[in-house]
Amino acid sequence: MEKIEKSIKLKTYKDLIAWKKSYQLCLNIYELTKTFPKSEIFCLSDQIKRSALSVPSNIAEGYSRHQTKEYIRFLYISYASLAELETQLMLAKDLSYIDSDRFKKALHMQNDVQRLMMGLIRSLKRMNSI
Repeated sequence: MEKIEKSIKLKTYKDLIAWKKSYQLCLNIYELTKTFPKSEIFCLSDQIKRSALSVPSNIAEGYSRHQTKEYIRFLYISYASLAELETQLMLAKDLSYIDSDRFKKALHMQNDVQRLMMGLIRSLKRMNSI
């Protein structure tokens, strides 16, 4: 991990673009779910927030493990949470809990983070020949 930090010049996980964007996505999702029906507070609303929260949280935890193999494992967990989030966003749109514009914005953010995550995973694997 030390080799990675020196070559990329990162001091903390908060310096990662993937973490920054996933954190913004999480904030957006929390705002988005405020408009869900009250009956969804402990169901879809709760689950969609958990999926979004899992992404920056797992990036941070994996980075803090200081072992590249563990870090990559946590990045894959974050990546999977993004897929879960996409499914939940689609469901929320189809149930008319969110309008098309808000759905598109959230999906765009989700796709952007997903792309960054895969790039980060590939880069770490290349640097460490995993």
